[in-house]
Amino acid sequence: MTEAIPLTFDWSSGQLADGLRCYRAMEFWKAHEHWESVWLTLREPEKSFLQALIQVSAAFHHLQADNRRGAISLLGRALLRLDRCSPEFCRVNVVPLRDQAREWHTALTSEAKLPASFPAFAITQT
Repeated sequence: MTEAIPLTFDWSSGQLADGLRCYRAMEFWKAHEHWESVWLTLREPEKSFLQALIQVSAAFHHLQADNRRGAISLLGRALLRLDRCSPEFCRVNVVPLRDQAREWHTALTSEAKLPASFPAFAITQT
């Protein structure tokens, strides 16, 4: 049986940090892959939270590949998970991430002008 990761996520090293670096470099599929390796080891509610981050990243990978429908679907599913999270979860400031993801989802579904930047991941210090 795989051992679960401690509840305090370390975004400064390992697969979480590698995924964060890839996400910030707009290498969304690589971020997804790094985070998925961690996701496989988690239990709820951390598992659903990291799945939401993976879905956000995968959504922007789809958008880069001109798959608007895939991006809308993944962002919608990510938002359902993020809406259940506390304002700070696993050292991530969830509120701005959720608000920015929702802004993207709204723009994509209404074909409005897209936001200037991708949703940001603000990590809190321990």
